[in-house]
Amino acid sequence: MKILRKIIKIDESLCNGCGLCVPDCAEGSLQIINGKARLVSDNLCDGLGACLGACPTGALQIIEREAEDFSEVAVHEFLAKKKQTDSQTTTQPCGCPSTQITTFAPQTPCQMANKPILAVTGGTSALSHWPVQIRLVPPSAPFLQNADLLVAADCTAISAPNFQTDFLTGKVVMMGCPKFDDAQSYVQRFAEIIATCHLHSLTILIMEVPCCSSMIGIIKQAMEQAGKSVPVEQITLSTRGEVIGRSKW
Repeated sequence: MKILRKIIKIDESLCNGCGLCVPDCAEGSLQIINGKARLVSDNLCDGLGACLGACPTGALQIIEREAEDFSEVAVHEFLAKKKQTDSQTTTQPCGCPSTQITTFAPQTPCQMANKPILAVTGGTSALSHWPVQIRLVPPSAPFLQNADLLVAADCTAISAPNFQTDFLTGKVVMMGCPKFDDAQSYVQRFAEIIATCHLHSLTILIMEVPCCSSMIGIIKQAMEQAGKSVPVEQITLSTRGEVIGRSKW
């Protein structure tokens, strides 16, 4: 039944699809779809506006209009279904190699010391495992245990001329796009990883573009949700692949 109540409104002309609002919506009512923030369903939005402060462009506002009443039951069902879908995405067996957890790095210190160094002209890849996409790496992947984790935005690998030697060597990598992927599922995944995998460190590698910065908010919210912190280094690249910012927190 529709009633007159407060609810979120998204100005698509102002929305840049950065996804910063998504992690702040505990009900999961906001998602990035086709490069824009969208309200999934009226009955999932409580109208409290917890997401407003995260928007850098002012695209979000709370208005009063006729809408389906907010339903906590619908929220629980939606989040449960979403969690199940995310789980099936990473564990469902099929013929695709991306669903097969594989570790192919040398295991002993001696082997690591004698591993050939990657060069621009050739050499051994620094990649130690498969898959690498955030959506495909389950928190139970053995290579995550006691790891130095690199969380890299997709575009960084093609932008940085020496991505492997400068950023990947000695690290486990998870890659994704916070603009086009589901930011809330990222939060949940990283929260479980941070809570259970005893990470030594976490490096966030992003581009200078605004939508990339939401990866920082995702990791911060994941730590808050996990109730545990990990030493973080944040590295920002220009669109030409140059390091233009480094910070630790």
